[in-house]
Amino acid sequence: MSERVNGRGKRAAAPAIEPTRLRAAAEIILGIDPSLRGTGYGVIRIGKSTPTALAHGTIGCPAAWPTTRCLAHIARSLRDLLKQYHPQACAVEGLFFAQNLRTAIVMGEARGAALAAIAETGIEIFEIAPRKVKQAIVGYGAAQKLAVAKMVQRMLQLSEPLPPDAADALALALAHAQSQSRYRLTGTKPI
Repeated sequence: MSERVNGRGKRAAAPAIEPTRLRAAAEIILGIDPSLRGTGYGVIRIGKSTPTALAHGTIGCPAAWPTTRCLAHIARSLRDLLKQYHPQACAVEGLFFAQNLRTAIVMGEARGAALAAIAETGIEIFEIAPRKVKQAIVGYGAAQKLAVAKMVQRMLQLSEPLPPDAADALALALAHAQSQSRYRLTGTKPI
């Protein structure tokens, strides 16, 4: 004990800092808009001037599929995306209040399947409230889906209109990128 007090004892090494925490902003961000029948995804790369869309789409599950098959398909599809693009962060739509309890449970199951697949990789997952996403992208928290989709299309300089679920997922990724900038326009919180 006296050796430690006098500075001659061994010092414990400082804990390692995770590499993802060292970056000011992630280079590649995955956005997820979970739903049982149509989980939207969007992958963007943050560049020096403008963000670029690397991939976007919808993980579709036919109505005839049982819930368990849909959940497995969502998880498997997201694992494939994660292996292909290696994102440093993921933004997921925050929970909303559904009036129908069954709808809320099904949405929660789809969200759980997505979060589990993403969490396996160890990347940070951030949750953003839908109103915060709209505020960050359109400037109005109660904006319509079409307005969000058109603004995302413009921000990413895409020539084709986006499917609604993919537009929402790209909007999540863009909102997270903005939250990591120096102005912090949106409120993301790690899950």
